[in-house]
Amino acid sequence: MTMIALGGVIGAGLFVGSSVVIKAAGPAAVISFLITGLLVVLVMKMLGEMAVALPGVGSFYEFIRFAVGDMAGFLTGWMYWYFWVIVIGIEAIAGAQLLRFWLPDLPLWIGSLSIMALLTLCNLMSVRTYGEAEFWFASVKVAAIVVFLFLGFLFTIGLWPIATPGLHNLVAFGGFAPNGYLPVLTGAVAATGFYFGAELVTVAAAEAAEPAKAIANATNSVIARVLIFYVGSILLIVAIVPWNRAEITTPYVSALKMMGVPAAAQIMNAVILTAVLSALNSGLYASSRILFALTKTGDAPSTLARVSRNGVPVRAILLGTVFGYGAILMSYISPDRVFAFLVNSYGTVALFVYLLIAVAHLRLRGRLERDKSHVLNAKMWGYPYLTYGAIIAMLTILTGMAFIPDQCLPLIMGVASLAAIALGYAVKRLSLSRPAARLTPPAGSHP
Repeated sequence: MTMIALGGVIGAGLFVGSSVVIKAAGPAAVISFLITGLLVVLVMKMLGEMAVALPGVGSFYEFIRFAVGDMAGFLTGWMYWYFWVIVIGIEAIAGAQLLRFWLPDLPLWIGSLSIMALLTLCNLMSVRTYGEAEFWFASVKVAAIVVFLFLGFLFTIGLWPIATPGLHNLVAFGGFAPNGYLPVLTGAVAATGFYFGAELVTVAAAEAAEPAKAIANATNSVIARVLIFYVGSILLIVAIVPWNRAEITTPYVSALKMMGVPAAAQIMNAVILTAVLSALNSGLYASSRILFALTKTGDAPSTLARVSRNGVPVRAILLGTVFGYGAILMSYISPDRVFAFLVNSYGTVALFVYLLIAVAHLRLRGRLERDKSHVLNAKMWGYPYLTYGAIIAMLTILTGMAFIPDQCLPLIMGVASLAAIALGYAVKRLSLSRPAARLTPPAGSHP
């Protein structure tokens, strides 16, 4: 469970997407990742408290439904499913592009379909197979980050065979925040999607032997490590590689090359491919399990609840792959419209989910304190102030997106996705409230 939680956080966004934040904010990108990282830490602490206090409830989707209401639960479940099925398609495409580093003649569509088919098979076999695969994927990512942190620290403090810039690069090219502090906030918005995935442990814990204990241990480990892995590695990158160099596009590869590490590109391509496979594997698992949870409350068709002899929700997994294949297809047929809509909307949707988790915690904690039958063994820090603070920070980020040119479109797309899901809830409520049609016997007939 700990490795699933860590693996959910350390994705291709960190290894590749972080360059976007660095190019916009300069060395102050460290603050961007720190802001978002602190928010994720608070959300994970909230989840840990709710999971330990109510071990029989299930995933965070059910916490939200229980605390805020049916509509909030419906929106959360389907937004979470939407996020992960888009990830499935995006990561399959990214994985195929990485494979072309070694196989330049491999058609992208063959690579994408092959990767998705392989990991779909992994998920269809059993939850244990998924867990084992994710454990090893996460282990590679965590090991790579730990080694990078160690080598980067030695390089930065001057314990390296070649000359090092020390901390000079942090202020040498226009200062610590060369473009001002607005891009720092913009970077915090972009970084939100990179962190998303840590909450997956509350979904996976439902199939663990001791769910409450597994969640408590995993959330505590994420809290300690997420800031070190993200903030620490970003700090080392901007100290090693000048933020305004073209090489910052591939931050980790460039940092290793600056340090003179042989075969840096080969090593990092393998690590990033592992991160992509991990994200796709987690996407198939998360989308199927949240869909399975939705069927239990009538928020999804009950036919999707059918499981195999190994306890795997086969239909729910296959439905996720269908949308994944659709996303791959749209990347070729309509890259500038349909696929762009999917890519631009799913990060904002992730922020909506975190916001609802915080609102659920705020409401649920009050109930639990009044109900003396529940023991709060894993309390959220500084309640209710830090919970309110997290909610205000997330609302500020969403509001700020409307005034940031690069983030305005993702906000609009995210709101449009939310509206579409809300419409689905309205249709569901309408169908439930409509009375069943009465059969009237023909005239002259007898009952």
